[in-house]
Amino acid sequence: MLVVLGFLMIATFMGLIMTKRLTPLLALIIVPTVFGLFAGAGLGIGDMVMDSVKDMSSTAALLMFAIIYFGLMIDVGLFDKLVNLIVRATGHDPAKVVVGTMILTALVSLDGDGSTTYIVVTAAMLPVYQRLGLSPVVLTCIAGLTNGALNIVPWGGPTARAAAALHVEATDIFLPMLPSLAAGLVVIFVFAVLLGRSERRRLATADPARWGRGAAVGAGAPGTGTSRSNTPLLTGEGLTDTALDPNRESLRPRLFWFNLAMTVAVMVLLVADVAPLPYLFMVASAIALVVNFPKMSDQGKMLASHSSSVIAVVSMVMAAAVLTGILSGTGMVEAMSKWLVEVIPSSMGPYMAVLTGLISIPATFFMSNDAFYFGILPVLTETGAHYGIPAVDMARASITGQPVHMQSPLVPAILLLVSLAGVQLGDHHKKVLWRALVVSLVMLVVAVVVGAVTIG
Repeated sequence: MLVVLGFLMIATFMGLIMTKRLTPLLALIIVPTVFGLFAGAGLGIGDMVMDSVKDMSSTAALLMFAIIYFGLMIDVGLFDKLVNLIVRATGHDPAKVVVGTMILTALVSLDGDGSTTYIVVTAAMLPVYQRLGLSPVVLTCIAGLTNGALNIVPWGGPTARAAAALHVEATDIFLPMLPSLAAGLVVIFVFAVLLGRSERRRLATADPARWGRGAAVGAGAPGTGTSRSNTPLLTGEGLTDTALDPNRESLRPRLFWFNLAMTVAVMVLLVADVAPLPYLFMVASAIALVVNFPKMSDQGKMLASHSSSVIAVVSMVMAAAVLTGILSGTGMVEAMSKWLVEVIPSSMGPYMAVLTGLISIPATFFMSNDAFYFGILPVLTETGAHYGIPAVDMARASITGQPVHMQSPLVPAILLLVSLAGVQLGDHHKKVLWRALVVSLVMLVVAVVVGAVTIG
């Protein structure tokens, strides 16, 4: 019964948000509550949720102050030069812009933190998408796919969890998976090119004079300089009323190098893991406010300007705590884990590593990485050991589902991404889920071909 309720709850939640019957915030609260009561949680449902809220509080604090910090850096002009650099490289060709989104996401994703990656990428790229009329869903799709594939780096969450759960070295898991990672990134690159070309065709249909075959790419756009010999650039007029308006009062050009140095220092400390991330961004935000806006009235104004983004993201994280708390508190996650193991016939034993990779795709979407890597993976690995499959192979297979996992509403970072980009989670899922599935399957197949994942 718990297995049925668990999967039915997830299916109901996904159905409601993808058909836009409920907003993700309401669905995260209402759907688990109803199913939790059906599961017999009774009055104990409140304690389940509050325990989960406590576990999510550090994540909420991290997202809150990360939004404030990077929002301030956008306000003061730190990312203006980066956007101009990207535009110089990509021009106004939608295909190049989307590919540029992938490259930027890949570079920033090397820090291993999805939330930071999405903040930087949306800060840099969203104004470009808005100016050219590109769909922000394309941005969230490519950013989500790229970050999902690179989430398997040794300092990332899933690889570290798999290493801890199976007592193997993280580098032993990751290094043989480099061909798989490369293949996944190639597939994402192809998706980026195809999506960019699709956007180009859509824009050409809507505005043939500007985007048609006979026109220079982006020619005639107001606020731009365009020619076939020169890369079109965004100018002040083109960015007016966007986050990168060159005339905004919050610009602090004299403090550019200070803000750049502080941001680099934050990124270095983030990777070095010398302090808790929420505290790191708290301190950075405080320093940024004091240095860039010495007047108390200006500090209050800048904080208020980012309040809507903070409320949207933090409320979503707290709502996600309802889903995770009820899943674990009612025993649904444990029941679903045992069911997944039991339904595998013994004849499939030699293929346990491959099956683990396939199971990781839906399992890590429907449950947290902790639940999968510390609950399901050790049981699957024990079964695989009877057929001579090394634990490290099982660990490698288990991380191939990360491109799909990173799109889950249980992942706070993806909630941050869609909130910052102004995209509905259901719209994001419609575009990204099947592509993420393709990337995961390609990574798994390549891992088997190169021998990183063996068949017993």
